[in-house]
Amino acid sequence: MLDRFATPLLRPPLRAVARVLVRAGVGANTVTLTGFGVGMFAAILIATGAYFAGAIALLGSRLLDGLDGAVARETQPTDAGGFLDISLDFVFYASIPLAFAVANPAGHALPAAALLAAFIGTGSSFLAFAALAAKRGMDNLAYPDKSFYFLGGLTEATETLAFFVAMCLWPAHFAPLAYTFAALCAVTTATRIWWGWRAFS
Repeated sequence: MLDRFATPLLRPPLRAVARVLVRAGVGANTVTLTGFGVGMFAAILIATGAYFAGAIALLGSRLLDGLDGAVARETQPTDAGGFLDISLDFVFYASIPLAFAVANPAGHALPAAALLAAFIGTGSSFLAFAALAAKRGMDNLAYPDKSFYFLGGLTEATETLAFFVAMCLWPAHFAPLAYTFAALCAVTTATRIWWGWRAFS
């Protein structure tokens, strides 16, 4: 929901950094893989109870996730790059609830499982719509820079990042935060299924 507001604000500084990276010979796929590596490091930090450091690494990972697209647009976006980006994003998003469960199995395992189940709903509806939209040749006017057409929703990247950071800053409240975000993800899944059904009917 907030991505449409956050994206225009981040685009100019990301473009400026991307131009520097392109001049230095750094490609988009390198940025994607680096961002994924930082994200996995964030998960390891969280799993070991280093929550604040995990939050910093998490923010760095998402900054790189936005930067790889900017680098691609300064050079030549490719389907392979878009595929790599979205695939690694889904692995990253799943790793954070898992990391909290590892850090505190007794207190975090069930809410983490609920959140991961909710992510299955948002992820599957996201990708199912994108696949069928591509089959029909539909264009995404709201997000023209993206590799494929997808539906937005109540819980997108900005909201996910905000909840992840909140969980790192207040790990004692992980359970209520996870259940709240899982419920919001369920709303997103339901609305995407409804919109998708109407779009393809």
